[in-house]
Amino acid sequence: MTKTALIRPAWTPATIALMVIGFMVFWPLGLAMLAYIIWGDRLDGFKSEMNRATDGFFSSCRKGAYRTSAPRTGNVAFDDWREKELARIEEERRKLDEMRTEFDEYLRELRRAKDQEEFDRFMSKNSRNTPEKPQNGEILNPA
Repeated sequence: MTKTALIRPAWTPATIALMVIGFMVFWPLGLAMLAYIIWGDRLDGFKSEMNRATDGFFSSCRKGAYRTSAPRTGNVAFDDWREKELARIEEERRKLDEMRTEFDEYLRELRRAKDQEEFDRFMSKNSRNTPEKPQNGEILNPA
């Protein structure tokens, strides 16, 4: 005697009852049960396809995945040339990253100098407009 699941993607009394109760309690639950009844038999294939697709996507996101993703062609000369070109491109990328870091530091220093200049200008303008403050208990005579 084979056992069948009580809740399976088919029009059984249990799934119909769950669908009706789902609509009565919270309509999205009933809708989800209806979708399970109609398309649930395709769920296993969908899950395996999605797993394959996401595995492929995330494996390409790992650092250096482009090197391992291209299998050797069997032509030794081509494979050697390709490895040298990839190494050259990687070196160029590293140089560009260093240049960008240097440029970012240059911009930071430029902004700091500009901010310092504006602050100095503000302070010199402000010091001309404000009266002198008394120092060490001295009393200034307003003239």
